[in-house]
Amino acid sequence: MTDSYEFNGRIQAINSVNIVARVSAFLDQQLFTEGIDVKKGDLLYVLERPPYQATVDVQKAAVAQAKAQLENGNIELWRKRDLVQKNAGTQQAVDTALATQRTQTAQVQAAEAQLESATINLDYTEIRSPIDGRIGRTSVTIGNVVSPASGTLTTVVSQDPMYVVFPVPTRRAIELREEYAKVGGFDAVKIRLRLPDGRIYAQTGKLDFINNAIAQDTDTLTVRGVIPNPVLGAETAGGVNLRELIADEFVTVLLESVKPKEVIAIPRAAILTDQEGSYVYVVDDHNIARQRRVRVGQMTPETAAIVEGLKEGEQVIVEGVQRARPNAPVTPAPVSTVASRS
Repeated sequence: MTDSYEFNGRIQAINSVNIVARVSAFLDQQLFTEGIDVKKGDLLYVLERPPYQATVDVQKAAVAQAKAQLENGNIELWRKRDLVQKNAGTQQAVDTALATQRTQTAQVQAAEAQLESATINLDYTEIRSPIDGRIGRTSVTIGNVVSPASGTLTTVVSQDPMYVVFPVPTRRAIELREEYAKVGGFDAVKIRLRLPDGRIYAQTGKLDFINNAIAQDTDTLTVRGVIPNPVLGAETAGGVNLRELIADEFVTVLLESVKPKEVIAIPRAAILTDQEGSYVYVVDDHNIARQRRVRVGQMTPETAAIVEGLKEGEQVIVEGVQRARPNAPVTPAPVSTVASRS
């Protein structure tokens, strides 16, 4: 049988980016349709550019002016040094010209830095998508003033693959760790999903992260898997490619072994339950019914896997189990074929 454990989980996008304005300006253009898929680098918004373009032009002129002054300062320094070599000038004049030339060099650097800053602000008037993903609803319309204080303009959420995040009780997490550590750890487990409508999702995923701390309020360990989320064939809605998984969707996570393993299995009808847990009646060599506590693993409608409590070859009561009593003699007989299939 293949081990399977169920947990409640939620789908999360691997990347989710809030788009915000980096400069203050009027919004001139919105170049996307809400809800469509966008690519990294796609132009989303254009802000008012002329004021920032004018600032760039002013700074270019300032750089040109500073370079002209530096060029004149270099010539003046060369002249002063030439006069000193001909004994027609003073060292003080050279020192003064050198200081002026260094000041003009710094002024060029400052002007170039201001030009770079102005160019960056001009580039910020074009807002582009930083990732591939699906874009959401815009919170601002054309003609409004936007700024860094305006908050999120829209959100881009990656689509494929997706994360599924689910909490695992600490005790179960320890059991899973001990069970799979010897057979490959993460690689020994695969993830299946049951969707909100009860369907089993066609894609399988794998574990990629276990949190390093236990949630104190729930005594659970947060586990995360990654699972593909491809486009559903040629299905579209309003030109938008449809996918099965959506960010923040509630799903049931089925944690399964990659490879099935041999287990002791008995008819499910043999399992009884009371306040202390599950048990069966085992018939010993003297035909006495002995109550035996068992730990049940995966179950199907007909069969129950026994993780702990039974050995291969032991006989358990399947028919008439409700009439059995602990330590009471019984007259055992093979279970009927019809009963074993029911």
